[in-house]
Amino acid sequence: MKHTLVFLLIATFIYACGGSDSANETSGAQEATTATPQVDGKKIYKQYCVTCHGLYGDMGASGAFNLTTSELPVDERIVVITKGRGAMTPFENLLDADEIAAVAAYTLELKK
Repeated sequence: MKHTLVFLLIATFIYACGGSDSANETSGAQEATTATPQVDGKKIYKQYCVTCHGLYGDMGASGAFNLTTSELPVDERIVVITKGRGAMTPFENLLDADEIAAVAAYTLELKK
C-alpha cells in the first residue's frame, strides 16, 4: 500500500511539472522569437554618457556638448553617437544600432 501511494505521488508530480501540449510550446516559442525587447535609452545613457554629459546633459566635462541646448535632430545625434565627435568616443563597437537610436531619442528628452 505504501509503495502504491508513493508511486502515485511521484507520477502526479511528474505529470504536473512536465505536461504541456506541443501546440502551446510552438506558440510560446514563436512569441519569444518575434517579441523584441524594449531598449532603455535612459539606462544606456546613465551607463555610458553621464561621465562627460552629466545626468541632465549639461555637465560639459572633457568638452562634451550641452545636450539641453543642442539643436541636432535625432538622425544627426545617431551619427555623433556612432562615430564620435572631437574627444567623444565612438560607440559603434560598444552599442548596437537599436541601443544607439534609443540613446539618441533619450537625449532629446534632456532639452530644456
